Amino acid sequence: MAEYLTLWWVWTCIALALGVIELLAPGFIFLGFAIGALIMAGVVALFSLANVPAVLALFAILSLLAWIALKAVFRSQSSGARIVTRDINEN
Repeated sequence: MAEYLTLWWVWTCIALALGVIELLAPGFIFLGFAIGALIMAGVVALFSLANVPAVLALFAILSLLAWIALKAVFRSQSSGARIVTRDINEN
């Protein structure tokens, strides 16, 4: 299993699978993990990492940072709901 965690295409496949799961169950939960896996694909492609616990810890940290960034970006968006203060049936 250790040799599979160091292949960049495995991390890309994990990112795509998590992206599909996010489409099926929206809520920006799996999207952070998908972004973390996509960044890990780039890290593994550039650097040779052999320590499996270090690779998984880096994936966890990158996923957490991606999730925090998503929360910061999408927190400022309005839901588009109107607040009704007057009923149209009242005269």
